[in-house]
Amino acid sequence: MLSIMRAPLYVRPVTDAEREQLTAGLRSSDAFILRRCQILLASARGERASQIARQLGCDDETVRRVIAAFNSRGMAALHKGSSRPQRIHAAFDLARGEQLRALLHQSPRTFGKPTSVWTLALAAEVSCAEGLTPTRVSGETIRATLERLGVRWQRAKQWITSPDPAYARKKARATA
Repeated sequence: MLSIMRAPLYVRPVTDAEREQLTAGLRSSDAFILRRCQILLASARGERASQIARQLGCDDETVRRVIAAFNSRGMAALHKGSSRPQRIHAAFDLARGEQLRALLHQSPRTFGKPTSVWTLALAAEVSCAEGLTPTRVSGETIRATLERLGVRWQRAKQWITSPDPAYARKKARATA
């Protein structure tokens, strides 16, 4: 395994007030705050990231990220940020969403599939094969796209039709 040597990274000089807060954080019941305080105080003592990581049983990249966060944001780095993505890229724009809706109004057999029932995974596979998306998306993406169009997946599954002329009558009798 090839090891990459990085320049040592340390916290900026810690003020007395910050050191008090970090020391108080060692008594926190929140494991996230506790771990970050341990990392920052060890770095303030002059310990290297790899050394801190070994002592705390974490990755040295984790230690580096905590130090960098503290150096840029100060004490705000002790609190968890949102894990939500900053931007969400919709796989289906409005026009392609409508094409997806039209696709689901057809039987999967139309697309050479051995079933007449849509699943989210099957809808994702066919939408990619039909060029609605450049790459295969997840079933959850299909469900979320339909939701944006105001359609619940449970309802979309009921769009299945049959070439049988008596299909509507038979379906009404079966679902009544």
